Amino acid sequence: MTRNARRSKNKIKRKILVSQIFYSKDQIPALDKNFIHYDNSGRDDVLREFSVFERLERLPAQKKSELWGAVSWRFTEKTGLTGEKFLSLVEAEPGFDLYYCNPFPEHEALYINGWQQGTVSHPAFIELCAHVLKAAELNIDEIKSVQSSNYFSACNYFLASPNFWGLYLPWVKSIISKARSGLPEAMVKVLDSRLSDPTSQHPGATYWPFIVERLLPQFLHGPGRDLKICKVALPATEARMNVHLQRLREMKDVAHRTRSIWMYSCWLNYRNIYLLQNFGKVWCRRYLPMISVAEPEFW
Repeated sequence: MTRNARRSKNKIKRKILVSQIFYSKDQIPALDKNFIHYDNSGRDDVLREFSVFERLERLPAQKKSELWGAVSWRFTEKTGLTGEKFLSLVEAEPGFDLYYCNPFPEHEALYINGWQQGTVSHPAFIELCAHVLKAAELNIDEIKSVQSSNYFSACNYFLASPNFWGLYLPWVKSIISKARSGLPEAMVKVLDSRLSDPTSQHPGATYWPFIVERLLPQFLHGPGRDLKICKVALPATEARMNVHLQRLREMKDVAHRTRSIWMYSCWLNYRNIYLLQNFGKVWCRRYLPMISVAEPEFW
């Protein structure tokens, strides 16, 4: 839990709408009966899930619901939660504007923030993100900031109130608009290109969706600072965390909470040894210089 919102064990039935996005018929067997099946086949949305959020937000049903959101067809595979279990967890914790989760808790242990994690998957990611944030008049220091594990999220698995969506959607849209108009045409072409995904894990994706999904912490520190947020626990993904990953995450959170450079340095040394032993010399030679921030910021 974050923001110290009052917790309640009383289950309150609310009008909750969760759409589950799928792109082809072969994905239908993986869909959950507790979610609304959303056929997104045939669409080539540059912003991926964000474009779905925008379309859903215009529907009358969403405006009348207390909470709504959208997840991918791989939700259960990634989170280890059924739709029924996810909804029961949300019902058990009423009173929040945003419920979100992170199916990849190992990232919370190994990277200081989501921006740094992205650099190992997307070429020139940090450099491009810095230009986007600057053009959008946002604080680019976040790229080298130590982020609490509470603010790590992935996959845009959001379930939120109309209040959240009313702030978040136009804010993200304004960032993209400012970046597109303020950056050189050649850089915008790169951001619009498929160079972001050299291993084709996300076929056809541009840089934009990978940037958008990392904006949540900055939103929560800015326009969304008064919102009450709840990070949903994922026991199945937490079970992947060995003792070293658990300790690394704890150390980084302590460094963040105390703003301790000494603790951060201890975490960095431990983290680098762990990566060397588990990812190998070649990987470390290539990526450690990119993801090792010597003088971090604390947000």
